[in-house]
Amino acid sequence: MLAKVKSATIQGIDAHLVEVEVHLERGQPSTTIVGLPDTAVKESKERVHAALKNTGFYVAQRRAVVNLAPASLKKEGPAFDLPIALGILAASEQLRPAAVEDMIIVGELALDGGIRPVAGCLPMALMARENGKARLVVPRKNADEAAVVEGVEVFPVDTLPQAVALLAGREMMQPHEVDVETLFASVDEYDVDFSDVKAQEHTKRGLVLAAAGGHNAIMIGPPGSGKTMLSKRLPSILPKLTRREALQTTKIFSVAGLLGTNRPLMTVRPFRSPHHTTSYAGMVGGGANPRPGEISLAHNGVLFLDELPEFDRRTLESLRQPIEEGTITVSRVQASVSYPCNLMLIAAMNPCPCGYYTDPRRQCNCTPHQIQRYLSKISGPLLDRIDIHINVPAVAFRDLHETRGGESSAEIREKVERARDIQVRRFKHAPITCNARMNNRQVRQHCALNETCTRLLREAMESMNLSARAYTRILKVARTAADLEGGEHIRAENITEAVQYRTLDTAIPGA
Repeated sequence: MLAKVKSATIQGIDAHLVEVEVHLERGQPSTTIVGLPDTAVKESKERVHAALKNTGFYVAQRRAVVNLAPASLKKEGPAFDLPIALGILAASEQLRPAAVEDMIIVGELALDGGIRPVAGCLPMALMARENGKARLVVPRKNADEAAVVEGVEVFPVDTLPQAVALLAGREMMQPHEVDVETLFASVDEYDVDFSDVKAQEHTKRGLVLAAAGGHNAIMIGPPGSGKTMLSKRLPSILPKLTRREALQTTKIFSVAGLLGTNRPLMTVRPFRSPHHTTSYAGMVGGGANPRPGEISLAHNGVLFLDELPEFDRRTLESLRQPIEEGTITVSRVQASVSYPCNLMLIAAMNPCPCGYYTDPRRQCNCTPHQIQRYLSKISGPLLDRIDIHINVPAVAFRDLHETRGGESSAEIREKVERARDIQVRRFKHAPITCNARMNNRQVRQHCALNETCTRLLREAMESMNLSARAYTRILKVARTAADLEGGEHIRAENITEAVQYRTLDTAIPGA
């Protein structure tokens, strides 16, 4: 007899509908799974048979063929355990085939019949809604995650017998509900705040500019000057996630299996800080079964690279195209998957190998050649993607001892959000929302300069021997500075400030 059960698989960060076809026939008892399954899917037959036996269901001594259609789509992970088990029960007439026709079912089975959570339930719920399959059976620990999608009825189950009782109509269950508005309203504020930072007003101003315009930034300073401390506070001044951004970010964490059971929806911007030993695949994504990398996990948030020159050169160069385009494509023999990576890159580095080249209190023992070679580890093309360079000085004792705090993150965020609102209105007919994403045509349109500003910029370009790409970056940052003031036109002060944030252009050869 033949039974069909709807399920889903993940490719990239999107879910695809899969039909699990189970056919039972006379013959030597065996189970064959076809349809391009990976090892985890092939092993499901052992989990399924043990779960059926241990929960008291009859296991027919027949030959079973399980087909996962479409056969051209690679199937990964243990999410097919539950639909295969239910398909076997339906094919052996222990469950009415009609009971599973209008459901999408996913779940990993334990040997005792318990149902374990699986990765990617949020994109599966979104796919179910798009395909008109508005009913979803999921492991209980995935219920909140799936239920944040409006228009989908989610039924959480803990065991295989409970799933059978639900589908057979022997157990009445109300769809699981999650109040998304409450999730957003109950977001805990960040544990860190900009008011904790002593002095460093110039550095804080640079990060405020970065946040207001979505600019990438790099901080250069001696050890202990507060580069990491400042970076960790950057998400607290970024605009709050919109509903659409929250779903996009949650999809990535769901697929990566990093979404905690107590956090069904990402309601704060992610902050990713990979170690400098992170591999190429760990940064951009990939692997035998492709997974999102750090740049995708930082989507709609911040990617912080501390000790930038210590990262592998190939890993750093791999960031250039994703940062520019906001997406990364990982190609494999069987398929190509794309991951979004619309992020802010914040980097930090010492000014020399020992770290004390710019520290007035400590002597630097590095030779000019060593300093130049150290700085040269950052290529000009990568630096081209970084709009703001910030020199971070060491903090004096009198500043550390100061009890008064500066502006709070909440106060700064209000300014940042006002500037972002201006940019959203400016680019309402364009596929961008912030100044950092402007192309050359948009820079010419929105960054027009008067005669005084033109003269200032020309003098800076000539005296500092700046490149054409630095010219564009200066205009973008100046536009953001004007937006923070609420000004319609770029003023001379905005140009002067933007020029101050191009220090590495003259320090790194070829930049």
